[in-house]
Amino acid sequence: MQTLAKFIYFKILGWTLVGSFPQLDKCIVIVVPHTSWVDFFLGLLIRKVLNEEIHFIAKKALFKPPFGWYFRWMGGTPIDRNKNMDTVGATAKIFDQKKRFRLALSPEGTRKKVAQWKTGFYFIAKGAKVPIVMVAFDFGKKQVKISGPQYPTDDQEADFASYKAFFEGVVGKVPENSF
Repeated sequence: MQTLAKFIYFKILGWTLVGSFPQLDKCIVIVVPHTSWVDFFLGLLIRKVLNEEIHFIAKKALFKPPFGWYFRWMGGTPIDRNKNMDTVGATAKIFDQKKRFRLALSPEGTRKKVAQWKTGFYFIAKGAKVPIVMVAFDFGKKQVKISGPQYPTDDQEADFASYKAFFEGVVGKVPENSF
């Protein structure tokens, strides 16, 4: 499957890869920009190219029959996103329950244009005491760029400036919605 994924990614689509995925059992993977439904499929493809297990969370209703098995098989974990739930805390606890958990999130929280990122990923990483790995889907350069791991510090402003600098100039599938 990896050979087929590499053929599609490198030869058919003509994309490149900058960096390599760090050998970590647990981390938060932030993917920017998230401008199109195509991002999900590019993420699935690059997961196979790298031969890495990357996970996601979704509302628990998706994990009921008949498709629940499929979402779990794809790396999904159900989360209760009820208004009364501490989603950040509940997500951080998942890291304690699993030997390997690499959670991919979009800090933009939507495919539309946003002025600033949501901060949940940052507080999940702090609560779970795991690093953040940045992944850029750059449709302008036809490349996926991967950072090394960065542990969040107590200086949120400086951390976010560093994260955003990594994504500077990156163009999403829908360029006008790029961060």
